[in-house]
Amino acid sequence: MSEVINSANFQEKVLDATTPVLVDFYATWCGPCKMMAPTVDEIAAEKAGEVAVYKIDIDQNPDIAQRYGVMSIPTFISFEGGNLKKQAIGAQPKQVLLDLLS
Repeated sequence: MSEVINSANFQEKVLDATTPVLVDFYATWCGPCKMMAPTVDEIAAEKAGEVAVYKIDIDQNPDIAQRYGVMSIPTFISFEGGNLKKQAIGAQPKQVLLDLLS
């Protein structure tokens, strides 16, 4: 299962990570976000140890959402070496999320 993170641990969990990271920017009220949750959790389980998968609630952490220009949710952003690598907006097939990590 993917871990929910926040502004306080974003630097440590995402930017300082030694492995690629996929972040799911979501909100609890967002239908497409709820629809994508099982896929995100599936990727987290399948890729455990290879990549880190986190979720961040944009309503609770607007500073992080603003920093990365998240205007629509869900937004999926991959990070590598502390840098934004790729992103996808909206509900996506599993393969698109996997491609963000490649």
